[in-house]
Amino acid sequence: MSENTQPVFSIEKLYVKDLSLEVPGAPQIFLEREAPQINVQLRTAGQAVDEGVYEVTLTVTVTAQIGEERTLFLVEVAQAGIFQIRNLPETDLEPVMMIGCPNILFPYAREAISDAVTRAGFQPVLLSPVNFESLYQAQSQQAATHATGEVPIQ
Repeated sequence: MSENTQPVFSIEKLYVKDLSLEVPGAPQIFLEREAPQINVQLRTAGQAVDEGVYEVTLTVTVTAQIGEERTLFLVEVAQAGIFQIRNLPETDLEPVMMIGCPNILFPYAREAISDAVTRAGFQPVLLSPVNFESLYQAQSQQAATHATGEVPIQ
């Protein structure tokens, strides 16, 4: 096999594309002693930037609430990366972008969230590891179910 057809995967750039933090109930919210409920949401998106070059963005949103009405804080980070992905079969491109790239981006997003929450005056939020392969498979299965209207038997 020649050198030109070998699969290529490399990280060109990692960066915070967007970061927002809201503490809507400050300063009164800092007097609360009740433990908050933490809600974490993840979204992954990818797009071609150039031939063989892709931007993948992992957006992590963390909301801490007391009860259903009082929000302690809301932090969202869009951690992005530019990746060179070449000489892969078309069927392998999406899994690399939705599993491999988010696995690289997640530790940086976790650090940005923890740092922002700490700077806002709260205890750091330590996000648990995420199995992006499992999330991707569940999403693919859900999409297949909606496309056919049938639920596959496992």
